[in-house]
Amino acid sequence: MKRFLVILLILTSCNLAMMAQTNALGFNQPPAWAQRAIWYQIFVERFYNGDKTNDPRPENINIPPLKMIAPAGWAITPWTQDWYQQEDWALKTGKPFSEMAQYRRYGGDLQGVLDKLDYLQELGITAIFMNPLNDAPSLHKYDARNYHHIDVNFGPDPVGDNKIIAGEKPNDPATWRWTAADKLFLKLVKAVHKRNMKIIMDYSWNHTGVMFWAWQDILKNQEKSVYKDWYAIKSFDNPSTPENEFSYTGWAGVDNLPELRKVDMKFPRISGYPYEGNINEGARQHIFAVTKRWLAPDGDVSKGIDGFRLDVADQIGLGFWRDFRKYVLSIQPEAYLVGEIWWAKWPVKMMDPVPYASGDVFDAVMFYQVYKPARYFFAGTNPAMKAQGEAGALRDSLEFQWNRLPVANLHAMMNVSSSHDGPRLLTDFYNLNNYKYKATPNDDPEYKTGKPDQETYRRLQLYLVHEFTTIGAPNIWNGEEMGMWGADDPHCRKPLWWKEFTFSPETRNNFQPGPKSFDPIGFNQQQFDWYRKLIRIRKENPVLATGEIAFLTAEGKKLVYKRFDTGNEIVVLFNLEQTDQNFPLTETGEFLNLLTDKAIKGQINLAPLSAAILRKIK
Repeated sequence: MKRFLVILLILTSCNLAMMAQTNALGFNQPPAWAQRAIWYQIFVERFYNGDKTNDPRPENINIPPLKMIAPAGWAITPWTQDWYQQEDWALKTGKPFSEMAQYRRYGGDLQGVLDKLDYLQELGITAIFMNPLNDAPSLHKYDARNYHHIDVNFGPDPVGDNKIIAGEKPNDPATWRWTAADKLFLKLVKAVHKRNMKIIMDYSWNHTGVMFWAWQDILKNQEKSVYKDWYAIKSFDNPSTPENEFSYTGWAGVDNLPELRKVDMKFPRISGYPYEGNINEGARQHIFAVTKRWLAPDGDVSKGIDGFRLDVADQIGLGFWRDFRKYVLSIQPEAYLVGEIWWAKWPVKMMDPVPYASGDVFDAVMFYQVYKPARYFFAGTNPAMKAQGEAGALRDSLEFQWNRLPVANLHAMMNVSSSHDGPRLLTDFYNLNNYKYKATPNDDPEYKTGKPDQETYRRLQLYLVHEFTTIGAPNIWNGEEMGMWGADDPHCRKPLWWKEFTFSPETRNNFQPGPKSFDPIGFNQQQFDWYRKLIRIRKENPVLATGEIAFLTAEGKKLVYKRFDTGNEIVVLFNLEQTDQNFPLTETGEFLNLLTDKAIKGQINLAPLSAAILRKIK
């Protein structure tokens, strides 16, 4: 323990010195647009199929080094099929649902995103976070074949794109060309910007896939490969022995995600904690070249993206991230960098965001740290909070997180509630387990995966009032506004429930044995309208994005706070008690409840499980 405290002290000193240097350079502030952002996260393969001619084929998803080959008879899964109905090709393998779901493809692509930009604009979205687009064989695409190209099946000409890629020298940016998929992505960027929206890309610089061109060279040439120092290789194969001694480090022990080699580490790496270090220089220079390619296509920043979301960012040393920030901002000073900083010890303790969001590394993190206590309060799922006093515990948890971050970074936080890596909100609120713990029917046969009850819908709507009125920028995982439900990965990645489709009923008791029951599914207009109303309220009242916050009441299950600045004030009230509650208004005058458009004087009475957003009008 003493040694660990010394390590943390050294790290803190290094951080403070580097922060002072970075602040002097003027790179410590998030872009101004970030605090007003309404984020929408898109998982392209499940978003919308706008071009059926580019749908994946078996050869696109095969990973030969791992003997992961599409089963005989494999085909695209129909978009509207019952999620829990296995395809004939999956059933013939005799393997479980959870394994075969990873082979599913529905054909979502970039044309589908272009087709739905008007929908996003109608909803009120101002910033789009794209899950990985880089060329890769998997569904999730964190296993890059190429960092510098868009996945061939997301564009209009997979065959032609593969020919272009094959003609390049992948480590020589001078030979890189624009594929049809790349050009379509740049068209999307232009269309997004035309609507006054921002767009960022998702990358994992910590690892590649086993089909990545540099890794393929290592597999072929072993110790003679010029890229052998790029990766964390433990031993090479000895050709004079019958055994294969080739061994390497994969992210989280996953063989198909070989890690790039970490260098310049000042002390041992401890999972879940920041560390000083960098990435092998060859891989680092390639990453920087890819970064420049998307920030300034052909040298034109106006055609480029607006930043990056950085996957498993804690796995990479802070030295690399400081250099990366400086490089990114030297190209695009208004770029936004947000890191995935999640678990120190799963599923109990989340990471401290401070070393990553204090001005010298990222502008923000995916702020799961404030969702977890809010979920416990609004969903009523944590017995510990009942012992402490629910509203008081939430206030204390939020203030603990807020008070340790610089104000500018706090307001730029990406307030993530659900994502491709966790249960959908309705399902998360429907179950009484700890957050993200045993959150699939594989881990807990009693985990509820069907349509939630009405109380769950109401509680979620209250949480959304909080998300859109609290500090930080709200983030919507695609499909939440449609009323979708689903357990943890892979069930949170169902194809979206677009209004124009008619879906087969979904098996309520998933793939568990016994008699089956079904839920009708489809676009939920009421949920969509609620999201749209809250977005409109936030945009029409900038104090909700930029103002200070102060708690007025946090007693039992009653919570009141205000957002304020010079001349503006919004009061937000919640009643999670089982009976009506009166809330005296601390100021005289007339207020407008922005949720109902009704005027109020003196006091407001709230029914159980209800909320109000009050703005003074007289």
